[in-house]
Amino acid sequence: MSCDFSLAHYRELLQAAKAGGYRWAGFDRAPGAGDLILRHDVDLSLDGALAVAEVEASEGAWSTWFLMTRSNFYNLDSAEGERAIARLRGLGHRVAHHAVWPQIDLDDRFEKVVAWHNPDPEYMQAPVEGAVNVMQPAFFDPEHYRSDSNQHWRHGCPHEELAAGSFSWLQLLTHPEIWAFDGATMRESMESMLDADRASRYRFLEHDRIDLS
Repeated sequence: MSCDFSLAHYRELLQAAKAGGYRWAGFDRAPGAGDLILRHDVDLSLDGALAVAEVEASEGAWSTWFLMTRSNFYNLDSAEGERAIARLRGLGHRVAHHAVWPQIDLDDRFEKVVAWHNPDPEYMQAPVEGAVNVMQPAFFDPEHYRSDSNQHWRHGCPHEELAAGSFSWLQLLTHPEIWAFDGATMRESMESMLDADRASRYRFLEHDRIDLS
């Protein structure tokens, strides 16, 4: 098994979790033995998010998707954003808020759950009034948390530990653009994402009746 960052290996991670006897869980209750909380911070690409979400649904999995209201890369108020939210929900996933400090824009599009974008240590675990902070002690400790930030597993790819049921429970954070776009390095993955984004923006231009002749 190749521990690359690809949709094929993401599917293998899900299959490993099923082999290890884990059940999918969210942030509506404190985690218990056997829970796997799949969390996605969508920093850059709704298309990437939907590609990963489709893989999860095909494996019978569901997860919580954290979407930004202040992104420089996508707009939830656009038709594209509305379609993405509807599709995520249609696949059985949950939608929560990826907030940019210090602004929290919780509205009826989101579960009452917040994940900070690029959090500094002093506020990363701070309580959020009226909502769950995904990094608060009930849901986070280093032994029960793995992240793929910047296309790097700090403690190694967790698929073997998942297959063996080594975690009593786990919060697994992945960033969909890393998995949905080809690249052996973060830079290569981002170049692939930007190439795909260029093609998407041509479609937006055509939709706006821009003459590209």
